Amino acid sequence: MPEAEADNAPRSRAFAIRIVATLVAVALVGFAAFILTSPSERPRGALIGGAFALEDGAGKTVSDQTLRGRPFLVYFGYTHCPDVCPTELARISDILGRMGDKSIPTLFITVDPERDTPKVMQDYVSSFNPAVIGLSGSPQAVEATEKTFRVFARKGQPQPDGDYSMDHSSIVYLMDKNGAFVEAFNVERAPDEAAKELEKYL
Repeated sequence: MPEAEADNAPRSRAFAIRIVATLVAVALVGFAAFILTSPSERPRGALIGGAFALEDGAGKTVSDQTLRGRPFLVYFGYTHCPDVCPTELARISDILGRMGDKSIPTLFITVDPERDTPKVMQDYVSSFNPAVIGLSGSPQAVEATEKTFRVFARKGQPQPDGDYSMDHSSIVYLMDKNGAFVEAFNVERAPDEAAKELEKYL
């Protein structure tokens, strides 16, 4: 290789690396701007949340309209989840417990309607704070709700015994009194701190 070309090769690689780093930085800034802007300032096509209707263990329909007037949390998971879901629900319950009678509704929505009937969901959430409401519905209703909240959920490969796991995103959504998305709520902190933040939205 001629000496000039040899000298240019490292420079070309360095330039390419800088370009990639710049593009990644721009993407991260854009994502941060989306999260930090108020719901009214975000593009309508990028909104999280909206109309949904599912069923609780008592056979009652719980929808976005049912919850109007109070802030609420939303978390998607499933009852056969080995660790992530029960851990997150335990954290949420701890936070709600610090709020006392100011506790807000928390929807635990299944991503596995094939096994998680409304009654199964009700029995499962009975181990957590009373403000946690288990919801399920038809596969179509659950899928529509997942799309409303931009949730990723996928059924894993079934085992020989028929058991399977669900791959899914793990985000706690904080919604305001009007059902608008506020933020991905951080439950991995001191419960008292998280409870005080939630009380600001009452």
